[in-house]
Amino acid sequence: MKPQKALVCLVLAGLGLGFGPKADQPLKDAFKKDFYVGAALNYRQISGQDAKSMTLVKQQFNTISPENLLKWEAVHPKPDTYNFKPADDYVAFGQQNKMFTIGHTLMWHQQTPKWVFEDAEGKPASRELLLKRLEEHINTVVGRYKGKIAGWDVVNEAIDDQQGDLRKTKWLEILGEDFAAKAFEYAHKADPKAQLYYNDYSLYRPEKRAGVIKLVKSLQAKGIKVDAIGMQGHYGLTKPSLEQVEASIVAFSQLGCKVNFTELDIDVLPNPSRRQGADIAETFAADAKYNVYTNGLPDSVQQQLTKRYADLFALFHKHRDVIDRVTLWGVTDADSWLNDWPIRGRTSYPLLFDRNFQPKPAVKAVLQASK
Repeated sequence: MKPQKALVCLVLAGLGLGFGPKADQPLKDAFKKDFYVGAALNYRQISGQDAKSMTLVKQQFNTISPENLLKWEAVHPKPDTYNFKPADDYVAFGQQNKMFTIGHTLMWHQQTPKWVFEDAEGKPASRELLLKRLEEHINTVVGRYKGKIAGWDVVNEAIDDQQGDLRKTKWLEILGEDFAAKAFEYAHKADPKAQLYYNDYSLYRPEKRAGVIKLVKSLQAKGIKVDAIGMQGHYGLTKPSLEQVEASIVAFSQLGCKVNFTELDIDVLPNPSRRQGADIAETFAADAKYNVYTNGLPDSVQQQLTKRYADLFALFHKHRDVIDRVTLWGVTDADSWLNDWPIRGRTSYPLLFDRNFQPKPAVKAVLQASK
């Protein structure tokens, strides 16, 4: 090779290595000056049945969320029964690996046992009884992990999908409109140093965004601090637009709140739902036309997924002054809830790592977005 040509090659190689992220650089390192990058963990992973996933988590992420094991039905299934073993193991993993550990979730209309809303005779609980149960639950669960869980999704999905009003739930029906305020008050009392969040999906929609803003302002008017608003990033390949997502980032930050992207995944499969959301109650019967990539993801779709992740992380990086955390909802494609929602048994490809624990092309594109 001629000296001049060799020099050009050396310079180009230097540009690629010196100013761009390394291909093998962990996600947590690429964004360490910007925001935490994490994943949601499931029972199998926490119990030691999926060691490969946990190795990947330790390598790539610096924050973790529990997919289901801290939801009410899992941790407090009966009035006098708590099941802390999975949550204890989850928190211990976070501590051992110096991770920013999240608690999810204290108040939600789903995955809450029926008994919570009933009295001893099976009739609707009174406001006083339900408040007592809520305070006892939050004090017990948050108190157990005081100083260990750094942030809690206190209230989850309390805003209606369509109009942006308070969702018609048992919490609202029995407690009235101060249900969220009570949950935040109890959580703050149980651990005054923990960050407290409101979390919801489809917050790119103007109506739902307005509903959350109204709710947060009502809490702030009572002197209640909402540290961050969690935007569940259950998105598709083209919807929502980046402009819609960005409008909500800006609007929420203007409340004095940070923004977390709490449940990020990209659904590449056709969706029978007319809504782009995450209402787990909305399910459909099996249909092959909605499960089209059973033998692998076509390269053309892989490229679309890569671009989508790159564009989103570039947007997150742009707003790194107000974004604290980006958490993927699962570790690999095999773990994703989208394999079973809104249709059970689908082969989904929504995350950054494939079923063989290997990084997809999207990972390198995301690393580029950290520049």
